[in-house]
Amino acid sequence: MSAVAHEQPITDSPSQADILLESFLSLHSPEGFRAELIEGEIIVAPPPDGDHEDYISHLIKQVIRRSKTDMSVSGSKGLRLVSGGAFPKNHVIPDATFAPEELRLFRGAPSWMEPDGVAMVTEVTSSKPDQDRIAKRHCYARAGIPLYLLIDREKSQVSLFCKPHRDEYTEVHLAAFGEPLVLPDPFGFELDTKPFL
Repeated sequence: MSAVAHEQPITDSPSQADILLESFLSLHSPEGFRAELIEGEIIVAPPPDGDHEDYISHLIKQVIRRSKTDMSVSGSKGLRLVSGGAFPKNHVIPDATFAPEELRLFRGAPSWMEPDGVAMVTEVTSSKPDQDRIAKRHCYARAGIPLYLLIDREKSQVSLFCKPHRDEYTEVHLAAFGEPLVLPDPFGFELDTKPFL
């Protein structure tokens, strides 16, 4: 009598989302490039140009000097955010992430941290502006990040998205470059957008 091997069905096989997330987390992007996983798509972006960094620099200086709450800022903090549908968690790196200094949110945080305690994220449009205008806006709203500031170079305007609900912000304030834009608490000051001209 001989034994016949029976194949057992594999019940713990990884899902498409698990495979995508594992591939993303093991990705080694070239030096200076950054990789993000947004709604099931891996995006690899080159280092930003000088104008991009100039906008971020002017924003950070104003927040540090003028905010009524002392703020910590990170220009490369990875955030793990809930995603829509059957995608793995989004892994997004905002151009700037702000949190109240008293929280010490970045200290001891892993490379990809949860967004709890983040007060505002900022993006400056680059080669794929719709990523910042649409996809990332939905990601940040779904994660409950209170404020999303978009510096839109192509439109020459700043958009402040407030009051997240589900995957959208219910309030938006616009200012053309050169016009002031009020940043609400915990920032509590008027952002000067003249340096963006």
